[in-house]
Amino acid sequence: MIDQINAILPQTQCRQCGFQGCRPYAEAIVSGAADINQCPPGGDEGIIELAQLLGVNPKPLNAHNGQHKPKSVAFIIEQDCIGCVKCIAACPVDAILGAAKFMHTVIASECTGCELCVAPCPVDCIILQPLPAPIECEPMLIKAQKVAQAQRAKRRYDARCLRKENESLEKTERSKQKRAALEMMKSKKQG
Repeated sequence: MIDQINAILPQTQCRQCGFQGCRPYAEAIVSGAADINQCPPGGDEGIIELAQLLGVNPKPLNAHNGQHKPKSVAFIIEQDCIGCVKCIAACPVDAILGAAKFMHTVIASECTGCELCVAPCPVDCIILQPLPAPIECEPMLIKAQKVAQAQRAKRRYDARCLRKENESLEKTERSKQKRAALEMMKSKKQG
């Protein structure tokens, strides 16, 4: 059930629902710790899909969590960027490229519009720009595009989480090796 709920969510990983991402929100819905109306990016359409899946009545979006807005992407005003990398660390889908002390840029096609990069920027050089409205076409095609985009965002988020976990394990292992080397040096000096 968690996977089915997670598949409905937009995979923005924006945390507006009050949880650390879409999957934790899905887990909270299943456990009864969260309601189906806490995802502003999913809007009414997402609430209706969740209600249908769970066999409950839809309800209005909880205003405490925010308002549904048209999809947008982050844009970095390059001449103002100081290369602090705080936005890179905040992006849940690794959609920002750059290096310390160098200008950064957003990969617009990968940005979920989560807004998590905006607050950490010390020079306010990140703005959100609404995407143009989709060209009127078959509703099923629009739905398929949304699903594909959410799946791509989920893959990027999962890859980032795995990378972060591996980095943490490597750091822990390096610390253990350093401690062992220090202990060995101490025992040699004492011996």
